[in-house]
Amino acid sequence: MITKILIATLSMAGISGLLAIILVIAERYLANYGECKITINNQKDLIVKGGSTLLSTLNSQKIFLPSACGGRGTCAYCKCKVIDGVGPLLPTEEPLLNKQEIENQIRLACQVKVKQDMLIEIPEELFNIKEFETRVTLIQDLTHDIKLVRLQLIEPYEIFFKAGQYVQLITAPYAGVKESVSRAYSVASASHEHDHVDLMIRLVPEGICTTWVHNYLNENERVKIIGPMGDFYLRDGEGEIIMVAGGSGMAPIVSLLEKISKEDIERKVTYFFGAVRKKDLFYIDEMRNLENEIGNFTFIPALSAPEPEDNWDGETGLITEPLDRYLSRSDNATSQAYLCGSPGMINACINVFVKHGITRDRIFNDPFA
Repeated sequence: MITKILIATLSMAGISGLLAIILVIAERYLANYGECKITINNQKDLIVKGGSTLLSTLNSQKIFLPSACGGRGTCAYCKCKVIDGVGPLLPTEEPLLNKQEIENQIRLACQVKVKQDMLIEIPEELFNIKEFETRVTLIQDLTHDIKLVRLQLIEPYEIFFKAGQYVQLITAPYAGVKESVSRAYSVASASHEHDHVDLMIRLVPEGICTTWVHNYLNENERVKIIGPMGDFYLRDGEGEIIMVAGGSGMAPIVSLLEKISKEDIERKVTYFFGAVRKKDLFYIDEMRNLENEIGNFTFIPALSAPEPEDNWDGETGLITEPLDRYLSRSDNATSQAYLCGSPGMINACINVFVKHGITRDRIFNDPFA
């Protein structure tokens, strides 16, 4: 009996090994697509090696599509029109595209592979996205799990971005991680400061990029970023600006507030910041200084689970609770909402805003932090 089991086990192992060898051979010889031509906007031709995703292929040619998730197929930021040279819609794309996008031949560049000549269209402004060489000049603990990282630009030496936009940070290989990855982080520095960018990076358990930043990255090291990207920025208007953030979602809000202060924008501004305990709060002094600089600005931190030793006498509960109380006694007819944080927090806050008459066309959000 034991002999039969052993023979069966060895047979299965042999079959698995054989299949693995076949897959390797197939990948090497059958999936060799050779050189392919990508025509962009009927104006620019790229001759590239086939086999990689459209996103990574364009990146290799210094044409950068937004990708907050680093090409993992979860953010849907890398949408572009693929007119010719692509197969049918993939199951990984379908949930992230609406009916109109599908009809207009919109695809996810991170999911589509370059296997033949392609004809694509991308917005002209994406050609302004660049790769920057930088040097780390500051790594500062903001909380127990959030670091401020300052990157001084080397080449190009200036960056021009809208307050609220983000860049993609490219990691270096470390420990058991053999390949570089990129992740999106909102810029926390002021948009009128062009020689550096500040990032606020929260440690995510088992996060490839955040582990690198928190445990391996050192001051004076060189790193690359790609940007600027994103359409999270201050819109024109006369009504109140209501901001909500949690954790490292503070980053783009700081940049927006710096813009409001620098340009003397005379609109009422209210900022709700959610944290769990007092130790999770940061930039308190900076917010109080901005309250003095901006004529009608109020900063409202709230703790969802303060400890007795926190001696907290401010707002408590999930951030939606003080937000709901505030909006219930406000005139929201012309207000705009700006949010940055986890998708769960953003969705909950959007429901509160809509409940109090702030329509979705006046709600702007950055769903990563």
